[in-house]
Amino acid sequence: MITSPNDTVLVESRGGICRIILNRPKSLNAITPDMARALYHVTAAIAKDKDIRVVVVKGAGDHFMAGGDVKGFKARLDGMSGEKEIRGHFEEMLGIVHGFIASFREMPQPVVAVVKGAVAGAGVSLMLAADIVLAADDAIFTLAYSNLGTSPDAGSTYALPRVVGLKRAFEIALLADRFDAKAALDAGMINRVLPAAQLEAEAEKLVARLAAGPAVAYARTKALLNGSFDRTLKEQLDAESKAFADCATTKDFAEGVAAFVEKRPPRFTGS
Repeated sequence: MITSPNDTVLVESRGGICRIILNRPKSLNAITPDMARALYHVTAAIAKDKDIRVVVVKGAGDHFMAGGDVKGFKARLDGMSGEKEIRGHFEEMLGIVHGFIASFREMPQPVVAVVKGAVAGAGVSLMLAADIVLAADDAIFTLAYSNLGTSPDAGSTYALPRVVGLKRAFEIALLADRFDAKAALDAGMINRVLPAAQLEAEAEKLVARLAAGPAVAYARTKALLNGSFDRTLKEQLDAESKAFADCATTKDFAEGVAAFVEKRPPRFTGS
């Protein structure tokens, strides 16, 4: 069973679904070094666990994640002796953060982010690392970094231009304005906006549907979509051929074909 090394992140696994819960609700789930280490540990373990078929990431309380722990930044800056120590600390921490962001993108399981309330800074970056995002209609988004006098991290400068286009990415990153769920939907940053009272129930329906799906096909599809920006058409077609052939050897493919011919819903087992 996958467990978190500390209580800043909670992990619940059952029925092929792994739920990752950011657990600093009194601080709007702002990320700390402990949370970063926990997410690094948990995501690395999930990627290797064949019993997990879908991953959910959400925040405890009323918010998803309000970015980095700025009060913690201040305490560390006050306690550090100079530029070398400051650089070393943040390079080390970002190495951990970037490790779990890469894990979310590269793990074979679909990742669903369920967001509400504040989604700021690293919260936006983490959300963008998910494959599907469901947002409450009360969610408020801002990339926020420029308000602190720093550039973005956690992959947001990679994801944003690909998701919203370069010009819109510049606007979001440089101005750091706040925008609502409808604007995030219109920009392509999230998939669905739901009434806050219905968010959890609708998320559970979607997650259950994914957990009952063809796990190998999902994994190959995720890898194909993520890799498509870095390949030529010929390379992508070759990758599609290999992925399809991989899927064709699975029990789920045989079941899917049989179910189609027999005019019944497929019963996938993830193998």
